[in-house]
Amino acid sequence: MANSKRDLFVKRRLRVRNKLRKRNPGGMRLSVHRSNKNISVQLIDDVNGVTVASASSLEKSLGVVGKNNIEAATKVGAAIAERAKKAKVTECYFDRGGFLFHGKVKALADAAREGGMKF
Repeated sequence: MANSKRDLFVKRRLRVRNKLRKRNPGGMRLSVHRSNKNISVQLIDDVNGVTVASASSLEKSLGVVGKNNIEAATKVGAAIAERAKKAKVTECYFDRGGFLFHGKVKALADAAREGGMKF
């Protein structure tokens, strides 16, 4: 029986997340979610189960509302790096979920790295 696109996505997401848990027990995780219209990212402390910082293309302050392109992803990546610095977090693991590290997800990661994040 053939796997649907959704099944493949879920398998990829679980594979990525399980590898992160093995490699980084108790560390920070930078989790990305991309929809057809927006992109968002959260810095999560898995030990305490708390979101430390977040950024999204839905925020009016970033000036990219309604745009789902690489420019929007870059601004969101820069914003999360700035907010992580305020929270005194510089190192984390990048959790791309089931999304391929390509295009918008890669642009977000590169912008966060330029902002001072290490992953």
